[in-house]
Amino acid sequence: MAERTDAEAVAAILSEAIALHERVRKGGVQAVVDAAAAMTEALRNGGKVLLFGNGGSAADAQHVAAELVGRFERDRAAMAAIALTTDTSVLTSIGNDESYERIFARQIEAIGRKGDVAVAISTSGLSPNVVVGLEAARERGLRTIGLTGRDGGHVGKMVDIHMNVPAESAARVQEVQRTLLHAICALVEKALSG
Repeated sequence: MAERTDAEAVAAILSEAIALHERVRKGGVQAVVDAAAAMTEALRNGGKVLLFGNGGSAADAQHVAAELVGRFERDRAAMAAIALTTDTSVLTSIGNDESYERIFARQIEAIGRKGDVAVAISTSGLSPNVVVGLEAARERGLRTIGLTGRDGGHVGKMVDIHMNVPAESAARVQEVQRTLLHAICALVEKALSG
């Protein structure tokens, strides 16, 4: 059997991504609508959106915070969103003085308030620091949203609103997660513009 050409490999990746997007679409998008509504309600009432995750999920948390604070597709007022993955002094001091598992929880304890929304992003749904962060959010009365892959793991079982991309490949999961996050940004921006 001949090895695939580079062009065939790219086409296969695109086909897999399209198939997973379609699978998620057919599975229903109500959780995405519910997540956008929860974030809209928090922002409308003076709350904020706290986003966190590891690795590529940390990058997605930062990306969404940038879309909400800056702009997504419309010129409008800034929205209160913070990625808990960005302050290296805070992250390293908590990791050193307490533990890496507490890097998000400690920040939520400091700035999270009832009426805020915590958005946890995890391809596995198993990251200990994400789980501990969600526990802190729940203890403080924040609404919790989880965006996961695979079977959702611990994260999927503990959040108020769960959006799951049911696939094993972290790359394919992240591609669909980014689309869902963009859909949320579009809905929140539409609701709070004008």
